[in-house]
Amino acid sequence: SWARSQNEVDCVARAEEMAGVESLPESAEVVEMDDTPTPFYVEKHSWDGVREIIHSSRKYPGIIINKAPHDFQFIPKHDDSGPHSHRVYYLGMSYGSRENSLLYSEIPKKIRKEALLLLSWKQMLDHFQVRRTLYTVEYLLFPLSQATPHHGMYSREEELLRERKRLGTFGITSYDYHRESGLFLFQASNSLFHCRDGGKNGFNISPMKPVEIKTQCSGPRMDPKICPGEPSFISFINNNDLWIGNIETGEEKRLTFCHKGLANVIEDPKSAGVATFVIQEEFDRFTGYWWCPTGTEEGVKIYYLLYEEVDESDVEIIHVTSPALEERKADAYRYPRTGSKNPKITLKLSEFRVDNQGKILKTEDKELVRPFEVVFPGVEYIARAGWTKDGKYAWAVLLDRPQQRLHLVLLPPALFIPVTKDENERLKFVEAVPENVHPHIIYEEVTDIWINVHDIFYPFVQTKDEEISFIWANESQTGFCHLYRITSVLNQGCYRWGQQYNDFKCPIKEEIALTCGEWEVLARHGSRIWVNEATKLVYFQATKDTPLEHHLYVVDYEVPGEIVRLTKPGYSHSCSVSQNFDMFISHYSNVSIPPCVHVYKLVGSDEDPLRKEPEFWASCPPDYVPPEIFDFPSRCGFKLYGMLYKPHNMQPGRRHPTVLFVYGGPQVQLVNNSFKGIKYLRLNTLASLGYAVVVIDGRGSCQRGLLFEGALKNKMGQVEIEDQVEGLQWVAEKYGFIDLNRVAIHGWSYGGFLSLMGLIHKPKVFKVAVAGAPVTVWMAYDTGYTERYMDVPESNHQGYEAGSVALHVDKLPNEPNRLLILHGFLDENVHFFHTNFLVSQLIRAGKPYQLQIYPNERHSIRCPESGEHYEIMLLHFLQEYL
Repeated sequence: SWARSQNEVDCVARAEEMAGVESLPESAEVVEMDDTPTPFYVEKHSWDGVREIIHSSRKYPGIIINKAPHDFQFIPKHDDSGPHSHRVYYLGMSYGSRENSLLYSEIPKKIRKEALLLLSWKQMLDHFQVRRTLYTVEYLLFPLSQATPHHGMYSREEELLRERKRLGTFGITSYDYHRESGLFLFQASNSLFHCRDGGKNGFNISPMKPVEIKTQCSGPRMDPKICPGEPSFISFINNNDLWIGNIETGEEKRLTFCHKGLANVIEDPKSAGVATFVIQEEFDRFTGYWWCPTGTEEGVKIYYLLYEEVDESDVEIIHVTSPALEERKADAYRYPRTGSKNPKITLKLSEFRVDNQGKILKTEDKELVRPFEVVFPGVEYIARAGWTKDGKYAWAVLLDRPQQRLHLVLLPPALFIPVTKDENERLKFVEAVPENVHPHIIYEEVTDIWINVHDIFYPFVQTKDEEISFIWANESQTGFCHLYRITSVLNQGCYRWGQQYNDFKCPIKEEIALTCGEWEVLARHGSRIWVNEATKLVYFQATKDTPLEHHLYVVDYEVPGEIVRLTKPGYSHSCSVSQNFDMFISHYSNVSIPPCVHVYKLVGSDEDPLRKEPEFWASCPPDYVPPEIFDFPSRCGFKLYGMLYKPHNMQPGRRHPTVLFVYGGPQVQLVNNSFKGIKYLRLNTLASLGYAVVVIDGRGSCQRGLLFEGALKNKMGQVEIEDQVEGLQWVAEKYGFIDLNRVAIHGWSYGGFLSLMGLIHKPKVFKVAVAGAPVTVWMAYDTGYTERYMDVPESNHQGYEAGSVALHVDKLPNEPNRLLILHGFLDENVHFFHTNFLVSQLIRAGKPYQLQIYPNERHSIRCPESGEHYEIMLLHFLQEYL
């Protein structure tokens, strides 16, 4: 026996005493009921029996989850002859398919209000031709050894990008669309394709055959985009450099020459137009270049691309070796661990000129008139970038390393000069830059917590050369994210390069709050706003009614006042507004109803557009046993929200084993009134077997304001478990069927970290812990995430030590079968090093554990067989030891 005591309770108490663990407060102790109810025991199944249960349950999500379309494009029809007013494009899975494709639906001009309108999903692309080219469903049926990413399904670049975007679907995962020409551009099967529908030539009726864009490039062409000013030109990234191509003539041109194409990562550290790991993973920016929306004409047409150049020479190289016997290859990539050096960055401009026949006459690479670190001292991250609508300025959102100071900066193209190795020639270019050409810092945010980067910046076209107005989202000002209409006065004076960076700062002429209150405008993770300049209205998504639901709202940005909700309460909505603001699409659900997609038409007087009301259609969802949402007043002073999956086979007077499913970290909200996807359907499976499942959003989760999320500042892992245990206790007292002697804690990533924390600090509360891909030592995680929340290690030694579970394994219980660790061996986000280090510490301390490795998986489990095995492992472990 691992334990010296006579029974489990004595053993746990002794382990705690030896480890110096503080005793639990009374409110967190196991509740002893007067009538001592009978425990409910989950029926035990063989491994094959559990496998059959999971295999059957995984058929269900494909029916109710994978069919929901996304990435909508509203295209109004300008002809009055037909019965339809709009065509809506989107990505989705047509019936009978398991891959994403481009689909469309026709929106009629008139409807019968008493009838239910079900829009038909039409294939935009020739189905046979696309399936022959794309990743088809047959590929999914290959054996596991052939279905891993290392056998040609995706290139390494695509595979890593899919990890960063958390993509689990196949087929077309994104597309670019040019409204004026009707051109579609998308990536599939390691190639690029285009087709046309809409624009000046009208709409097609039958499916189209996509045209493959031929190339002389080796390797995949990533991040394809259409030139806004001339849609015959496209751009893409190939081998970490920026290229352009003409889809009409087939001409290609390499614009940058940063990457050498060497196999040795050490000798090839530069890239152009590519978002680095930390920028993708921690800042949700997946591109590194931006087209100027307009071209200029000086006898020939001139086009610009702003791009980020990155030098990772000083960034640590991580090696991950595949365990597959037939490969044994080491995968090397750059990874900046907290406290170490980040990449060196700069912004550059690529210019190219074409004649009237579309032939590329000249390309030119341009750099800032002074080095980036001189122009912008203290800037560590380019969080966002782009162009104003008139192409007069490029813009960038710049952050310092602690992520507590943000600058929104305008960059005139004249600030960039041709790149040359001749110093005399460069000096001439520098002297030719007018003295009144310099950056403009048009907005600044400062906080002592951290700044959450968002996607809301809407610059109005300038009506005065000396001013610029824009809509911006700010969270630092009130602690809640809200919209502001801001006018900044552009500095027109001369600038000498010896002056201070702050001399670029522009005075704020006007800053008007469009929204306010203890609720949040949704601004992160791709959320956007829609601005109708004709009616002076801005449409946005927010949590104004309740933090559990997302709704579409509208407010007057010229004279802010009443905020009108446009979507139906009782659901969470994700919306897209039409180009002419007369319709919107809502992708909505609640905990009981799987995702539905409906079109709403805004009807009412044009004299009072703020109060136009939506007409909408409803549909019937599939049958589903939903969780129950609850809330409780916590000791920390906040109302906390949770979700309870009740056992399907409850019996009076019986106590059920309970699983606390946890994430608990920043940027994530688990509990809201939306349908829970495939990862939560396994919680429904647990409930169907007799488990109670509890999910709680404690301090640190998002959509509750910066103070609530900022409770983790410098102390991750030190406050979250208290909220989880308090919520668990509250549920047990309220519902009466929770067996507090049999509670498991389980989560993945940050949830895996908290699962370990729970077993370390609350071994009397949690009988078992199942930790997936856990961070076990924060010193080994990346700069962008860790330093945002924990500062650098030398400034927060106590926080790093207290929050690193691998340093506290002596507090883990001594009984076997209380800890299961799962991890993908190729995880390039939370490296397998974390589990490796934890296991070495467990062995050194003589602690029992179980370990399940997934050899060919990264941070997210992608392979269906691996996902099924993980769920079988989870259920089998729980039925045996909980």
